[in-house]
Amino acid sequence: MKRRPTRQIWVGKVAVGGGAPISVQSMTNTDTRDIAATVAQIQRLSRAGCDIVRLAVPDQEAAAALARIKAQVDIPIIADIHFDYRLALAALEAGVDGLRLNPGNIGGPGRVKAVVKEAAARRVPIRIGVNAGSLEKEAMAAHGGVTAAAMVASAMKHIHLLEDLDFYDIKISLKAAEVPLMLAAYRQLAGQVDYPLHLGVTEAGRGLEGAVKSAVGIGILLNEGIGDTIRVSLTGDPVQEVVAGFAILRSLGLRRRGIELISCPTCGRCQVDVEGVAARVQQDLQDVARPLKVAVMGCAVNGPGEARQADVGIAGGPGFGLLFRHGRPVRKVKEEDMARALIEEARRLAAEEGEEENARE
Repeated sequence: MKRRPTRQIWVGKVAVGGGAPISVQSMTNTDTRDIAATVAQIQRLSRAGCDIVRLAVPDQEAAAALARIKAQVDIPIIADIHFDYRLALAALEAGVDGLRLNPGNIGGPGRVKAVVKEAAARRVPIRIGVNAGSLEKEAMAAHGGVTAAAMVASAMKHIHLLEDLDFYDIKISLKAAEVPLMLAAYRQLAGQVDYPLHLGVTEAGRGLEGAVKSAVGIGILLNEGIGDTIRVSLTGDPVQEVVAGFAILRSLGLRRRGIELISCPTCGRCQVDVEGVAARVQQDLQDVARPLKVAVMGCAVNGPGEARQADVGIAGGPGFGLLFRHGRPVRKVKEEDMARALIEEARRLAAEEGEEENARE
């Protein structure tokens, strides 16, 4: 697909926009002041493939923790700031890689100028984050309530505050819990500015429902070439946001990382526990970064064909499974050994392909 051309900014070591790979973000839900818990969660996010992580900074104690947290992790950190410009300055002093703030909400021109001056000196980008749930009264009054036009007007107001200070290391989000509103807002803004866009459906919910809502909103825009970095906002463990984010990108052919699980929906012909095998395989292979297509199939109708098309796969029969690797049958295994055999074969293949790539380099 043809992606919308944008400026490129850098969040630490991660390029955003300008044709760079679409990055996957998340946000910690630990208390930032609890350094050990926050570091542990960031490390889990990093292992899952998270490219950029955002931390809430509600007070000076949280801001003071940022430097110690950053020293223990290896992915870029964004400080989430609301209202208090002093927290932004403290976060910059701590060495964060990005700020999420709306310059119109941190005080008068002098305070905005102080933050922008420090961010520019440190080459730290700012994300303007417009949320349908917290639109300014002026924007709603001028545009008939919580509308796409009101969201875009709010974003443009904040953009102009930064541009008037010759600051252009900007990315923008226009999040709403309603997918049609979110789509309309991003589409409108995409035609007005060339800054990179951070996509997301805010307050999407939990589990399957939240992932589906996010996939629809984010996926539609990505398929139109709009979007440079994404966050799937789910209630619960933020690692699942990263898993969902890569699943969205993988489904559109935009990035390949980790396991793509193919498993049949099951029917009356199924003679093995496909759901149980698939669940164990998906859980146990979450830490595999190598892009692999793994198939778990339950019968002889489509099973062998689908399993052959995967990198590794297993097709179930009455009490046994036939293990495939790159389309070739490897061996038969007992039903109770299907999950273990498939996991071992997938890990073996990932390790071997990794070694081959290292040898070529």
